[in-house]
Amino acid sequence: MTDDIIHKALLDYHKISLEEMNNVKLMDRVETKYVFSAKQLPIILGQLQNDYKVLRISGTETPTYKTIYFDTDSLYFYKEHHRKRKNRYKVRFRNYVDSNLTFLEVKHKQNGRVDKQRIKVDTDHFYLSNEDKRFLSKANIHQGELKKQLTNYYNRITLISKHSVERVTFDLNINFKYNDVETGLDQVVILELKQPQLSRSTPIVKVLKNLQIRPYNVSKYCIGLIKTHGVQEVKHNRFKKKLLQLNKINTI
Repeated sequence: MTDDIIHKALLDYHKISLEEMNNVKLMDRVETKYVFSAKQLPIILGQLQNDYKVLRISGTETPTYKTIYFDTDSLYFYKEHHRKRKNRYKVRFRNYVDSNLTFLEVKHKQNGRVDKQRIKVDTDHFYLSNEDKRFLSKANIHQGELKKQLTNYYNRITLISKHSVERVTFDLNINFKYNDVETGLDQVVILELKQPQLSRSTPIVKVLKNLQIRPYNVSKYCIGLIKTHGVQEVKHNRFKKKLLQLNKINTI
């Protein structure tokens, strides 16, 4: 997917700044995910400009994100997800590359709702300082020593509803790295619909339904961990079908 195609698809959108988006942070929310081929992205974007504005950061509507995930040596957070725990966490640094901002984040999912806490850190600060550890402790992270287990790069398009408190993000050009292993899903788009309460009557859902794209729960951390650490090293029975489906979409 070239920048020119994306730029053309977003040309008629009203642009919004990061500061203007502050009223739709949605740190406590319900998330619905969808997965589809990058070839479908221009079709979807072409039907939403009357209902959504697009976020522009540092002159681009497709800013680069870098995420560094932390876990224990035994991959506690990953395994909790694999066990389908309804109360689980992720710990990560989120680096907004184009705007030169970095946050340490704790993402807590419980009974279908997502609560995110974060603190701003130095831009090149990708290690856990004592201050960071105090923040993690207050956020109920008590798993002992945490280490970098995955780095994830992607571009993100963020749409903000003109009619309600709602955000839609499209993650594309998805790549994963761990030590010397690099791999990706560069033809896959992961969409996240973020709402204060679940609604299926929103414009984006209607567009996706018309294209026969249905909700599909997937974790970039879990998929990236399997693809970089190796299927022989990471228990992944629950995710086998998802891996096959993602690889199929990636080759369309």
